[in-house]
Amino acid sequence: MENSKKVEKRPWTGKQLPKQRKFDKSELVFGMQPVLEALRSDKDVDKILLLRESTHTEVELLAREKGVQIQRVPIEKISRITTKNHQGVIAFISAVNYAQMANILSETFEKGENPLLLVLDRITDVRNFGAIARTAECSGVQAIVVPSHGSAPVNPDAMKTSSGALNYMPVCREAYLGTAIDYLLQSGVQVVVCSEKTEAKIYDVDFTLPTAIVMGSEEDGISDSIIRRANHVVAIPMQGQVGSLNVSVATGVILYEAVRQRALAEG
Repeated sequence: MENSKKVEKRPWTGKQLPKQRKFDKSELVFGMQPVLEALRSDKDVDKILLLRESTHTEVELLAREKGVQIQRVPIEKISRITTKNHQGVIAFISAVNYAQMANILSETFEKGENPLLLVLDRITDVRNFGAIARTAECSGVQAIVVPSHGSAPVNPDAMKTSSGALNYMPVCREAYLGTAIDYLLQSGVQVVVCSEKTEAKIYDVDFTLPTAIVMGSEEDGISDSIIRRANHVVAIPMQGQVGSLNVSVATGVILYEAVRQRALAEG
């Protein structure tokens, strides 16, 4: 028996219709009091969506105090995420607890290990972030450092793409990457920026030294302020017609040059 239910078909326009993002309800907290409690607790909040006309000043003050990103948005955007009584505020809870970069670095030196850190300057694609975390964990990176604002959320999608690597890989969220870079330099860690805008190659760097590798945004690469601070700016050799690699692939290439050099040095 044929199904008599009619299915409405959208007209073909020559473009693929965008998919509506699905949110894992476990990553959302909504309503003024639940969001305030989340901010007061030991949970790590990735960002907060606040109704454009909202007067929830307590949420704003507490979020700013904790360095949590706030986005003022129209009611339609919040209602697309949840139709429940959100009171004009939604918090996105991180799937991991963030670590302190200074603590990670100190513990690494105390264990007698050679630091290898990965700094991600505004990597916004969740799948890229997850793939990078997986490669970083496999290559012995002690921590991934990201900025508080403009970075991919550590959500269930990122966890899935990382194949669980984010369960083991510490992620450090820093208010200002420039300040974090300065701290690394002062701690005796060389900073290596990977960029196609240089003649130097990744093979020209001694990765057996304590190292932090910086990878940049999918849109516009690495911030000039970070490039100016770096000890080395190096490129991955390219022989094809395409001028660049996907950032997660490029991260794997440079990380495993560091792995190769360190393995040879250990004999």
